Amino acid sequence: MKIAVVAANGKAGRLIVEEAVNRGMDVTAIVRGENKTAAKNFVIKDIFDITREDLAGYDAVVDAVGAWTPDTVHIIPDAAMHLSDLLKGTDTRLVVVGGAGSLFVNPEHTKTVADVTAFPESVMPVLNAHKEALDKLRARNDVNWTYVSPAGDFRADGARTGKYILGGEELVLNGKGESVISYADYAVAMVDEIESGKHIKERISVVSE
Repeated sequence: MKIAVVAANGKAGRLIVEEAVNRGMDVTAIVRGENKTAAKNFVIKDIFDITREDLAGYDAVVDAVGAWTPDTVHIIPDAAMHLSDLLKGTDTRLVVVGGAGSLFVNPEHTKTVADVTAFPESVMPVLNAHKEALDKLRARNDVNWTYVSPAGDFRADGARTGKYILGGEELVLNGKGESVISYADYAVAMVDEIESGKHIKERISVVSE
């Protein structure tokens, strides 16, 4: 299987690349500077300079683009739409590293994690940017997207257990009543999803066991 990971030098991107390489996939890292990933193949380009030709021939493209400040968070939905435009009408899947704030907390899907949680005001632009990306993906029928939300507590330095619980649109708690997952186990779930291709035009979520 041939995949490309955009923003591969980030914490999530690097672990996704590593997981895919370890499974024998043909992985290309798309980075803005020096390639710091386990991928032997790499392309140095800004996300918005990537062309349709750059993404031709891949089975899946991972959007691992992140941003953290109010003046840069627009990059999150903008990148998702740019990659969607490049992949529209093709069989290549777009698999997006998403956020947890938009997960629903009731069966009616009227309230989200962000609606019922007292997050610091400083993180709201990031949560809203991830939600905007998901909303815009939902409106598209011309690209084979999958949006993968992590658990609420997304731990960059957590261990890789290789185990997780797969959820859907609603926040799922593990057997300890926790919503937590490591970046490493998230990468396992992401690559599993790439291999299976089961959730086209859907949002899924993952939490540690």
